[in-house]
Amino acid sequence: MPAVIMLIVFAAAVFFVFWTKSIVLKSNVTNDPSRNTASSEIVGENRFPVSVDSNKKLIYENPNVDNYVEPYLTIKSNWNITSLTDSLLAVVAQFDWYQNLASSVSRILVIYPGERKEEVVKNFGDILKWSDEERQLFDEYITKTEPFLEEGVFFPGRYIVPYDATPENVADLLIERFAHEVLGRYDSSVSALVPLDEALIIASLLEREAYDFNDMRYISGIIWNRLFIDMPLQLDATLQYARGNTLSERVWWPKVVPADKYIESPFNTYQNQGLPPAPIANPSLESIIAALNPEITDCMFYFHGPKGQFYCTKTYEEHVEKLKEVYGRGK
Repeated sequence: MPAVIMLIVFAAAVFFVFWTKSIVLKSNVTNDPSRNTASSEIVGENRFPVSVDSNKKLIYENPNVDNYVEPYLTIKSNWNITSLTDSLLAVVAQFDWYQNLASSVSRILVIYPGERKEEVVKNFGDILKWSDEERQLFDEYITKTEPFLEEGVFFPGRYIVPYDATPENVADLLIERFAHEVLGRYDSSVSALVPLDEALIIASLLEREAYDFNDMRYISGIIWNRLFIDMPLQLDATLQYARGNTLSERVWWPKVVPADKYIESPFNTYQNQGLPPAPIANPSLESIIAALNPEITDCMFYFHGPKGQFYCTKTYEEHVEKLKEVYGRGK
């Protein structure tokens, strides 16, 4: 590791040691709301707002979206890893020396939005020194619990657990957090418009394709536009997911090359119409809300510029012209 990077990691780790000690102390004297609030208590005015009807193929204005975003994405952002600080925590948490400095009896586990379950299982297993069998057991405990999805239910956030936590203990924390943050807000009125599995699939795509919440909502609008006319989604993130399942070196998000568009996989959205059969990653609260509340747009194509700028167009011809304008070439 280059010296500069090591210095940055070390400096961040020193900060996190002191910061994390306060988190661990607080976790020992206060109750975790995700464990003590029944999911049935969260519905009502706290249910997810919805601006799309998948049955009628309609996106509409919903004034409740802005009112919802303020309290649930800002005040409660501590349940979602969205800041640079938490990104760095996800890195330093992998070091034993950091975990031991932070607490001798607890371990900090971090799920970053957009990670696939294999990344979560590996990170948790490495930190808690689980065997291969224990890692598999942890995976199965979560995926064999309702809503019975192989991916998309490992809710992003921080989890403080004992250093000797079992797969069952940790799985219970994740299951309860998902029930509190997602299932409790997804009542029958929401699922009647967008089934839960569809929302999680689209949210997982947004996690891998978008840069921020506004970006997510525009891309969500384009995804829904394509679904409504049975147009292939043609998303590179799904190619990454498909390739990650086949690479022996386990590069979970490999760089996409043109040949990947011909991969034989149900997750190849260049070759298959409609949504992938399951989520490709674990989505945050932000991406789920964006999936349910797309921006109204007539755009059908989009791409990001070299500095993350978002460009969208209505036709493929306009898309190619914009690519040439920004990158000097089309595709």
